[in-house]
Amino acid sequence: EVNPESWTKNFRGLFMSRHHTLAEKQEILRLHEEGASMVELMTRFHVSDYYLYILFGRYKKYGIDGLENYKKTVISLALKLQIIKEYEEDCLPLWQLCVKYDVSHSSICRWIQQYKSGGYEELYRHKQRGRPIKNMGRPKKKEPQTELEKLQAENLRLRAENALLKKAKALMEEKRAKTKDSGL
Repeated sequence: EVNPESWTKNFRGLFMSRHHTLAEKQEILRLHEEGASMVELMTRFHVSDYYLYILFGRYKKYGIDGLENYKKTVISLALKLQIIKEYEEDCLPLWQLCVKYDVSHSSICRWIQQYKSGGYEELYRHKQRGRPIKNMGRPKKKEPQTELEKLQAENLRLRAENALLKKAKALMEEKRAKTKDSGL
């Protein structure tokens, strides 16, 4: 039985499970072969006609192996353009293109939208995913200093070191004074 908690509303107003098990898909095919109508299957399994068209097409093309989920593949730009051409010029429905090229309908819809909004360039442009790489370059090397600048830098370093040593000496004397007072 179908789990109602996993139903989501699809674009045609029917409810559709995100993932149907292989057994559910086989049950849909068995009922269809026994003569169940599309409307019966849509209401019983809460799927759209679009989902059924893709399911039947993949089963017809690949058999039981076609009922498994899509494998992620990289589609070339030329093939994307071919799919868009077949959709726009040959007026093939999306579900036929999905079955023919083994591509999800959401991918094809995204390519069509990109092509319509920006043409070939938009489709070709690769969007970088994830967080951008942080520039962790090495700090720039300083220019060679003159003798005067070197002496001034050393003088500054020695003053800081001298101040630190004075502070440390004062803290040590304060600590000795406290131990003498508490020891008496």
